[in-house]
Formats: sequence, C-alpha cells, structure tokens
Amino acid sequence: MCRHLAYLGPPVTLRSVIIDPPHGLYKQAWAPRFQKPGAINADGFGVGWYQAGDRAPVRYRQAVPIWADESFYEISAVIRAGALLGAVRNATPRTSHGAAAAAPFRQGHWLFSHNGAVNGWPESTAALAATLPALSLLELEARVDSALVWALVLHRLREGLAPAGTLASTAEALCGAGVTGRFNLLLTDGRTIAATTAGHTLYYRQTPDSVTVASEPGDDEAGWIEIPRDGSLVTATPGQVSVTRLPALNSIIAGTTTAHETPEVPDRPECTGIPDTPDGRIAVP
Repeated sequence: MCRHLAYLGPPVTLRSVIIDPPHGLYKQAWAPRFQKPGAINADGFGVGWYQAGDRAPVRYRQAVPIWADESFYEISAVIRAGALLGAVRNATPRTSHGAAAAAPFRQGHWLFSHNGAVNGWPESTAALAATLPALSLLELEARVDSALVWALVLHRLREGLAPAGTLASTAEALCGAGVTGRFNLLLTDGRTIAATTAGHTLYYRQTPDSVTVASEPGDDEAGWIEIPRDGSLVTATPGQVSVTRLPALNSIIAGTTTAHETPEVPDRPECTGIPDTPDGRIAVP
C-alpha cells in the first residue's frame, strides 16, 4: 500500500525529514500508525530531491527495505534539499519487484508516487492502457500498477495540463474505465505539490516558510491537518494549501489489495464529475 511524503521549504537534510521524526517515513516502513490495509512497507523505497538551481531532480531507489540500507542512512545526513519526495513500498500482488518498481517515478522535472493499489491488476487496466500512446507504454519503468498510473499522469502533463488538472483528469479516466482501488497520488516539480486522497490517509503541515504533505504525521507536534480521504485534490506551496473535493476520486475507491490478499474487481463505479463550486474548496493562506 505504501507511504509517501513531499516537502517544500528551506534546504534541510533528507535525514531530518525522512528518518529523524519519531513517526517519520523511515519508521512507517515497519510501524505505520494510520495504514489500513497493510502494515509492512518492505518492498523497496525511494527518494527524489532537487539541488539548488537544478530543475531536474536527483533520485535514489533501492529494492530493499529502507531500514536495511546503511548507505542511505549515512548519506541522508549530509544531502540537503529544499524540495523532496520520498516513498516506501508495499507491493501490489502480481507486480514486479526491484528498484525500478519503487517510487518516486521521474520524468524531466517531475517526481511522482502512488500510495494505493489497482484492483484486478493487470487485467482491469487493459482498456485504459490502450488509450495511451505507444511511447508511454514503452517508457514504463516496471510492470507495476503505480507505473501505469504514472504513465496516465505523465501523458496529461505532456499535453500541457497543470498538476492539479492532471490529477483530476487522471481520476476521471480511471473512473470512466471502471478501474477501482486506492489512489493517493503525489506529484511535484520542486515548486508545487499536487496530491489526491482516495482510500488512504493524507495530512499536511505548514510553517511560515515550508509545507509538508504526508501519508501520516511524522510526529505528535501541533499543526498537522488531515485531508478528507474520500476523494480530495490538494495543491500546496509554502504559502498556500487548497483542498477540493473530487467525486470521481470517491467513485473509484473500492476494495483493497495487499501483498497477502487476493485482489477483487468490484462492479464498475459511477462517475460523478468534478465540482467547481466555492463551497468545495478550502483555502489556507
């Protein structure tokens, strides 16, 4: 099912964001507090970060659990970045293993992660995959449900959609194709974070000069705000966070798949469209 986070703000060490917090991403690999289903995220991990002045992110991924990588524990204390995205993985059944299957996925200045699972993978996505250009399928880094979702997202980014519009359009496509599962998506270009909630928890915390969006709080300090998990679209910068409800996301939340369960394919959901009304938005200055 995975856990992930993104941070934007003043340069900090990777360790201070991922490892040091008492309930941070590092600990969530084996002891998440709000993860249902699944409890162990030991099928690999990855971190992408943006060096000062460089729009293309650097990426570090491994197929081992994050706690088993002594090198990352050491280098994370000296690498500093003002923007990063990290993820720990619990593999969906019938997907590939290896470092290439771990988020974040990357293209150009984009980093992407998927916390969730596609029900009925891979058969349930065949029709949707057929709507993508051949290049998008040839670029898949691994035979993984998250990689296909990334291909859907990237295709829309290449068409010129903004991050929030890209995730909304992807949700509409999943809904329209009858694909269900859990779809907490996380996307950043190092300047803005866009995310969705569809079946899993998601929180954010702002300080005067930073913002963190994470599957669950890394500590028990004040300031963490839970985002409605039944279909929300989030956009965040250090200066502003907005949350919009997306019925299409709510429609595709169904069932559950973990590494120890047999996936099921629920009935086709009803797509309900995307609202564009002021009362569907929460703006945080």
